[in-house]
Amino acid sequence: MYIQKKQLKDFIIDSGLVSQKAFDEAEEESSKDGEDTEQDIGKVLVSKGLISEDDLRRMQAYVLGIPFVDLKGKKIDFEVLSMIPEPIARNSNIVAFKKDDKTLEVAMLDTDDLAAIDFVKKKVNLKILPRLTNNASIKDALLQYQKTLKAEFGDIIKREADTIKDISPSNGSEKVSEGELKKLAEDLPVVRIVDSLLRHAIIQNASDIHIEPMEKEVLIRYRIDGILHDAMTLPKSAASSITARIKVLSKLKLDEKRLPQDGRFKVEVNKEKVSFRVSILPTYFGEKTVMRLLKENISGFSLEGLGFHGEGLERIHRATKLKTGMVLTTGPTGSGKTTTLYTILDILNTPDVNISTVEDPVEYQMPRINQTQVKPAIGFTFASGLRSLVRQDPDIIMVGEIRDEETASLAVNASLTGHLVFSTLHTNSAAGAIPRLLDMEAEPFLLVSTISVIVAQRLVRKICPPGEKYFLTNAEIEKLKESVDLDKVLDVLKEENIVDKKVEWEKVPFYKTKETAGCEDGYSGRIGIHEILGMSSAIKELIMKGATTEDIENQAKKEGMLTMIEDGIFKAAQGLTTIEEVLRVVSE
Repeated sequence: MYIQKKQLKDFIIDSGLVSQKAFDEAEEESSKDGEDTEQDIGKVLVSKGLISEDDLRRMQAYVLGIPFVDLKGKKIDFEVLSMIPEPIARNSNIVAFKKDDKTLEVAMLDTDDLAAIDFVKKKVNLKILPRLTNNASIKDALLQYQKTLKAEFGDIIKREADTIKDISPSNGSEKVSEGELKKLAEDLPVVRIVDSLLRHAIIQNASDIHIEPMEKEVLIRYRIDGILHDAMTLPKSAASSITARIKVLSKLKLDEKRLPQDGRFKVEVNKEKVSFRVSILPTYFGEKTVMRLLKENISGFSLEGLGFHGEGLERIHRATKLKTGMVLTTGPTGSGKTTTLYTILDILNTPDVNISTVEDPVEYQMPRINQTQVKPAIGFTFASGLRSLVRQDPDIIMVGEIRDEETASLAVNASLTGHLVFSTLHTNSAAGAIPRLLDMEAEPFLLVSTISVIVAQRLVRKICPPGEKYFLTNAEIEKLKESVDLDKVLDVLKEENIVDKKVEWEKVPFYKTKETAGCEDGYSGRIGIHEILGMSSAIKELIMKGATTEDIENQAKKEGMLTMIEDGIFKAAQGLTTIEEVLRVVSE
């Protein structure tokens, strides 16, 4: 984009965004390299934080007389959007958004990218009208590619499924041979169907794929952000071949249809490795398959990114700096317990420590960590695995789950004998972990000597911005006070500088979901809500006296612990989620 330097300078200064002095300094800095161009000045202004990249693009568009378009939140017709293939759109930051008989309007970050314009012109055989846009618009449009791929994948899958004939036993036998099943699993239509199902699930950020045989059809469902969604239905004739293909990928027995089977396999999509954990279960209408999607490398997660904050975060950091003790995470299946523990292990994974785990199954593979999977069928249980681990000279041990008395006893003893132990339990609250361990015949005096922190958690869906701002009425505030200590939540919001020190609840903004082109239900992604119980002297004393879960929780609240629902309201006040979503998850 060639713009006369004086034009750009006059416009920037007239806009009031940058002072004459600041512009002169940027101009001097840009000319140090011997290139006295407006592009360099613009980059310097952006790098110094004086203007944003979007401000610069808007000014360039105005000076050049090129229209500026804002596509954020606007739905683009898929026929127009797909005129530019997604890889080209993503690599060149060019999106088609409006078309007539002779012209195609494209939004770009750089209208001087003549190679991209020429490629699109040759492909669509129309006159190309470049328009400047900003990063947010391009990002939103690229999301629309992903969402509309659902229809494209659905068409591919259904078309291929219609070509498959139901496999029936040959020669009147009661059982289909393994050879016939393997041949069926390698048929091109079946390969395409399963490949499309996997790729679509990855693009949709699904955590699970359910393939459920019904009486007359096969139902495909994806779990996205914790909610199951119907994706499509396929002919009943496709059931056997799809299951056979998944068994081949997972190296399972093709001709075993009476017993459950578990396996796993990996695929690579867009240079990202994804592991699929497979569970096949015989049902009345055939074999049901559920696949859990697991990203191969979770390195880079942070506790803050998972939703931990404030005093609770400090309690976890203090516990992980100890050489001995136990850190427990609790919650139902799918609440993110394991991800929390892996994130902590990733932080602790330094060359000077030996970390070993015993899991069922190994969900994420991590470098420099010795990971072992239990195999109960051959007698290799959590207890026997843990007993062997302590002889492997570990500094840190992770036990996937404490399920029985023996594992509980071994985990407690391991933490007493110089190890830092991490594990999970299935309880509804942090305080509920204590009675659960006592039920497993763990001694109270050993628990108070070993447990450092207990984390209970759930996952709530995050609002897809921009949400719709609103304020609570007095009646809503009073209703919320019945289940939440709003005064305590407000104090924490003020302590962490989320809201102004003098604000009251009537002036704290909350948000409702707003459907956009990129977010059909107004949510995208999930974040944790937590309660983090530290083992204080008062709580230790209560445990020794045999106090109830309620007594322990009340004491923890007096010591500043936010309950899960209170942490949820905290995150709703941050604009991360909605009050309705918090109440839905906590009440489940």
